Amino acid sequence: MKKVTIRQGSTVLLRIAVSIIGLAILAVCIFILPAGIAHENTGGYKPILLGLYVTAVPFFIAVYQVLKLLSCIDRGNAFSKASVKALKIIKYCALLIGMMYAAGMPYIYLVADYDDAPGVLLIGLIIAFASLTLSVLAAVLQRLLESAMAIKSENDLTV
Repeated sequence: MKKVTIRQGSTVLLRIAVSIIGLAILAVCIFILPAGIAHENTGGYKPILLGLYVTAVPFFIAVYQVLKLLSCIDRGNAFSKASVKALKIIKYCALLIGMMYAAGMPYIYLVADYDDAPGVLLIGLIIAFASLTLSVLAAVLQRLLESAMAIKSENDLTV
């Protein structure tokens, strides 16, 4: 049995949380969305449900990059180009998801207004806002990591 060190143990909870979220979204994409799309009474929600499939692609790319970033942290390579690259990809994926939802909000508004379902509009706004916020957070972390790597590089040269 492999012994878990303190450094590796610090990311276990994050790995579990990311994996559970990823598996939950995968289950929605496999079981719930196809049933909703195939249902005859879906009406105007069909393009929204298809849009959820489209946004699932950058979501799963970002989940993979998060797991890759956590692996870098576990190996003690948190200040590496691989970490910066993972954060950059996460930033772009989150930005893409947010922009897709923001672009689809007028249609979501029309469907929600027609069906008198403001919850649909609220869910779209929350997802767009959360992804754009995550994109900004990843950009800040990427910039911080790049400057920390530059400081570390300068310190290595002076010693």
